Amino acid sequence: SGCNQELGAFGRVMALREELLKPIWHAFTALDVDKSGKVSKSQLKVLSHNLCTLLNVPHDPVALEEHFGDNDLGPVSNQGYMPYLNKFILDKVQEGFDKVEFNRMCWTLCARKHLPTTPLCINDDSAFKVWAIFNYLSEEKYPLLIVPEEIEYLLKKLTEAMGGGWQQALFEDYKVALDKKQNGLSAWELIELIGSGQFSKGMDHATVSMAINEVFNELLLDILKQGYLLKKGHKRKNWTERWFVLKPNIVTYYCSEDLKDKKGEIILDENCLVESLPDKEGRKCLFVVKCLEKSYEISASDKKKKQEWIQAIQTVVNLHKFQLPPPHKEARQKRRALRKKLLAEQEEMEKKMKELQVANETKQQELEVMRKELKEAADRAMEEERKRQETQTQLQDRFQTEMERELLIRRQMEAQVAQKSNELQQNLNRVRELEEMYRKLQEALDDEKQARQEEENARLHQARLLEEEAAKRAMLEKLHKEQETAIKMTEAEKKELEQIREEKEKALQEAMQQLEQLEKERILALEQYQQVSKNLEEAASKTRSWKDKVLQHEGLMRIIQPGSKNPGLVTNWGPASFTQGELEQREKSWQEKRSPSTD
Repeated sequence: SGCNQELGAFGRVMALREELLKPIWHAFTALDVDKSGKVSKSQLKVLSHNLCTLLNVPHDPVALEEHFGDNDLGPVSNQGYMPYLNKFILDKVQEGFDKVEFNRMCWTLCARKHLPTTPLCINDDSAFKVWAIFNYLSEEKYPLLIVPEEIEYLLKKLTEAMGGGWQQALFEDYKVALDKKQNGLSAWELIELIGSGQFSKGMDHATVSMAINEVFNELLLDILKQGYLLKKGHKRKNWTERWFVLKPNIVTYYCSEDLKDKKGEIILDENCLVESLPDKEGRKCLFVVKCLEKSYEISASDKKKKQEWIQAIQTVVNLHKFQLPPPHKEARQKRRALRKKLLAEQEEMEKKMKELQVANETKQQELEVMRKELKEAADRAMEEERKRQETQTQLQDRFQTEMERELLIRRQMEAQVAQKSNELQQNLNRVRELEEMYRKLQEALDDEKQARQEEENARLHQARLLEEEAAKRAMLEKLHKEQETAIKMTEAEKKELEQIREEKEKALQEAMQQLEQLEKERILALEQYQQVSKNLEEAASKTRSWKDKVLQHEGLMRIIQPGSKNPGLVTNWGPASFTQGELEQREKSWQEKRSPSTD
C-alpha cells in the first residue's frame, strides 16, 4: 500500500510537471530573440519572476542572477533555460496554486504574438480555454501538436455539450485533408478550427462558448459535474438552493455559479456513500451523501438530474476506493497508451519496413548485379552462341563433306563388300565343291582300303592254297620216291608194289583230282584276285583322278598312294606264294626224283 502511494505521488508530480511545462513552453517560445537566436536575459528574468509568483515558489534573485551569467556558455538559450526552470521552479512547485491564473499569464505572453487575426466566432476567453484544453490534450513532444484522435475527442465533447449531433463524415473528410498536410494541429490552428464554426454550424456564439467552458471545467479544473441543487441545513433544517461543483475528491457548494461566495464542501473518500431517499417533507428527488462525520441531504430538480448526480458522486467514491484517476484523465491515459502502442507498432512496422527496404535495396543491388551478370552472361552466351553457330555451320559443312565422302566410301565399301560377298560365295561354293570332292575322295579311299583288304584276303587265301599245293606235291614226291623204291624191290614185291603202286596211283589220281580241284579253286581265287586288282586299279585311277582335281584346285590335298611291292612270281593261275628261285629249286628236286622212276 505504501509503495502504491509513493507511485501515485510520483505520478501526480510528473502529471503536474507536464501541465506546467506546456504553458511555459508557449510563453518561452513567444519571447523575442536577438540576431544570434538567443532570448534576452531581461525577458527570462521577467518570465521567471512571474512563474515564481503564480506558482507560489520563493523567488531567489541571487540564484537567478548567478545562473544567468554574462558568458557565452550561460543558459540564455532555449537549451540553457531548462536546467534553471527545473532546479529553481518546477522542483519546488506544490499543489494549491491557481491553475487558471497560471495558464492565463502564459496565454497573455503568447496570444498577442500567435493568436489568429482572422475573425472568429468565439471570444478571447473561449480562445484561452481552447488553448488550455490544447495543452491538456496535446502530445508530450515539442513543438506541441494535437493529433487527429484528440481533435476528434475534443470536437465530440464540444458537440455533446452544445447538444448537437456529431458529424463523423465531415470530420473524416477533414482528417483526410489534415493527414495529407501534417500530423496534427498547433494550438493556434486548433483555435482557428473551432473559431471558424466548421463543426458548430447552426449554433450561436453563446452556445459554443458555453460548451467550451464546460469542457474546460471538466478537463482543466477537474469539474466532473456542476449545477443548482437544494441542500438541507444541519442546524436550521431548511432547504437552500446552492451551486454544487463536483471534483475528484470534493463537492463544493456556492451561493451562485460565479463561485465567489463559498458556503461549504463535502470531502469525498472511499468511506463515503450516496443513496437515494424517498420523497418527504414535500421534497422530491432526494438523495443523501453519507460521510464518516456528517450526512448531507440534497434534492434535485428532476429524477434525471438526481440520477446523474448519484452516479457522478458514486463514480468519485469508486475512484478513491480503487485509487483510479478521474474518468477524463484515465481516458486520456488510455488514448495515449493506445497511441503509444500504435506508434510503437508503427515504429516497429516502419523499422521492419526499413529493414525490408534495406533488404529490398540489397536484393535490388544483388538483382542489379545479377542482372548485369546475366546480361554479361547473355552477351557471352550470345557470343558463344554465335561462335557455336559458326562452329556448327563449319561442322555442318565439314559433316556434309564427311558425309559425302563417307557416302562415297560407303558405296565403295558396299561395292567391295558385294565383290567380297561374291568372292566369298564363290569360295563357299568352292569349299562346298572341295568338301564334296573330299567326301568322294574319302569314299574312294574307303573303297581302295576295302579293295586292298579284299586283295590281302585273296592273297592270304592264295598263299594258303599254295601251301596246300606244296604239301600235296611233297606228298606226291614222297609217294613217287616210295614208288621208285618199290620198283627196285623184288619182282615179288613188284606185284605187291604194283598193287601198292596202283593203290598209290589211285591215290595219286585222287590227289591229282584234288590238285585239279585246288587248281580250279586257285584259278577262281586268281579271278577274284584279278577282279579285286581291277577294282583296286579303278579305285587307284579314281584316286589319281581326284588327286589331279585337288591339285588343280589349289593343291589343298595330297592323295596317299599305296606303297610299292616286290615283284612276285605270276603263274598261269595267278601270283604264286613263293619266289622264282624257290620254284626252280622245287622243280629241279622234283625232276631228280622222277627220273629214276622213269628209268
